[in-house]
Amino acid sequence: MPNAPTLQSLVDEVVARVPALSLAVLNETHDELKDKPQHHQLFAGWLRERPRFVNDFESSLRPLLAAAREGKDPLQRSGPARLDTLSLVDEKQALQDVAIAHAVSVIEDRSRPEVHQLGNFFAALRGIARPLKNDNPLRPALFAQALNRAMQGVDLDPEARYALMRVAAQPLANGVHAIYSALCQQMREADLINMVASHGAGIKASELRQRQFASHAETIPTSLDTLARRVDEYNSRPQSLGAAAGAKTAAAGGGDLLSRLYGQILADPNLLPAVKQLLARLQVAVARLAQTDGSLLRRQDHPTWQLLNRVSAHGQAFENPNDERLREFLSFMDAQVQQLVASPVPTALQFQQALNAVDQQIRQHAHQRSERSAVALAALEREQERGDWLKLLREQLKEQLADAPLTASLRKFLLSSWVEVIVQAMVLHGRDAPEAQSYIELVDELLASLQLPATEAQRQQFRASLPALITRLERGMDSIAMDASRRQDILAELMQQHGRILRGLPALAEAVAARPAKPGQEYSPEELLQQLLTERESQLPSHWAHSRVDRGHLPTVPVALYSGQDAEKARAALEAWMDQLQVGNWYHLFLQSQWMTAQIAWISESRQFFLFVGQDADERHSLTRGAIEQLLANGLITALEEESLVQRAVTSLMQDLDEHP
Repeated sequence: MPNAPTLQSLVDEVVARVPALSLAVLNETHDELKDKPQHHQLFAGWLRERPRFVNDFESSLRPLLAAAREGKDPLQRSGPARLDTLSLVDEKQALQDVAIAHAVSVIEDRSRPEVHQLGNFFAALRGIARPLKNDNPLRPALFAQALNRAMQGVDLDPEARYALMRVAAQPLANGVHAIYSALCQQMREADLINMVASHGAGIKASELRQRQFASHAETIPTSLDTLARRVDEYNSRPQSLGAAAGAKTAAAGGGDLLSRLYGQILADPNLLPAVKQLLARLQVAVARLAQTDGSLLRRQDHPTWQLLNRVSAHGQAFENPNDERLREFLSFMDAQVQQLVASPVPTALQFQQALNAVDQQIRQHAHQRSERSAVALAALEREQERGDWLKLLREQLKEQLADAPLTASLRKFLLSSWVEVIVQAMVLHGRDAPEAQSYIELVDELLASLQLPATEAQRQQFRASLPALITRLERGMDSIAMDASRRQDILAELMQQHGRILRGLPALAEAVAARPAKPGQEYSPEELLQQLLTERESQLPSHWAHSRVDRGHLPTVPVALYSGQDAEKARAALEAWMDQLQVGNWYHLFLQSQWMTAQIAWISESRQFFLFVGQDADERHSLTRGAIEQLLANGLITALEEESLVQRAVTSLMQDLDEHP
């Protein structure tokens, strides 16, 4: 079909409409901020960004579109930023992900039919039967990511920038809707609309679960005990209800509850075929247990149901049924099921033992997945000690340098930047590591180098030692990426002092000593100049002026994402959810503009850092506790067991009873 749209032609159409899109977002956002009094503080920051917004937005969007035109995934996750080999997602980064997710949701709500048709079109081009969101190179996340990047230039704190993103999300959705409508019009004109409307019409269960996560969290699920009582009521009804009513009762509530419940479990669409076969074999042992254990159909926390839930959730984590890790797990489960089936009278204890063995197997494999990042994980664990170590070392060095012949600048350098050098080495390599000890010892060597040699031989030895000393000093500066101009100033000042020593003079001229003047004391011009320079420099806060600021450690005030909510109750629920995080569990979470499925492979002793490893072992993300809390509060992380296999079966059976009263 000569006029049929292609990937390249659709992307070119979007590129042509980018200027109109950026202007529309600019103007609509400006009007919204200007007209609403509650946006007064945001408006001030927006006014500073407004002249740059069009350029910032387009320069962020065009490279993504260029990658899409080449057939690449424009939002393909990049390699991890480095804390050795891990990316660290803190609360501020998580807040960006929350803002992006909100913008994606608003665009999808505004253009749901168009997004569906475009997704089907790109899936059809690639010959994919069931399209996924990531198959659409022009998906809403593309535009949301560009908006987020443009907003990073706004002079606002992270919470206010998040609020600004929420305001701009609707104007962006309106503009993107116009683009999507034009693309779908091209498909209609090429008689492709019927094909894309029907291709892959089913919604992936995991996506549906992600959309409904927030609503699920607020509903109280039906318990197994409630279901059993309901069935008992049906079974105890008199037979005089009539044949038709009796038939309905038998169909809805009659019969063996266990067999009906297990039938619903095996019919669950989320079960992989291999997992379904495994659980079907287990049904024999479960039926035998029910004959001697009356609590089985009353307790939803029974080890039997926990075992089924755990196996089901772990199986759900694998998209590829031929994944070697899944096959290994199923092989392990075969042996566990065989032991239970072989028992003539299985007990709850045997199911508990099988559950313990499964948990141990899952955790063991998860730990193995973290071994590649062992060095980075150890550094991540030590990262939380950084603040205490900085404080302790500064106090120790302050005493050590009290009477040292140092200028004010060198003293400040050692108490600020060089302390950070030492602590950085302690974080990366260990508190007592040779690298850290070497930087500690360098302070002693530096102070010794500022003492006058007693003999000519010592002077020559001193001269020969200087290049190695300076090299180690520069290596330490490199480790904290010290500013080049600040570095040169320190080295030049140190060279000046060493030059005095080589000429047989004290390292620090008496006039340069930074000592307070007595009342009425007069300064020579040289002394006055040095005093002014010292005072000027001392007014700068050394840590923020001379070191690379780690914004993950800046103080922040949590933003109230939900108004009118019982803060105490919400905090208690959040704490309870966080306490359930454990190695081996799988989660759906929103990171870097898209959903991913990942397993917890490591948790720090303080439970402040968590390592998530995706289905691809190279996909690794370490999250702070605060980042996870941000995602949780906004429905952007959910455990695969959040609504368990057994709970879904119970809910389904209860719905049957409600439909046939």
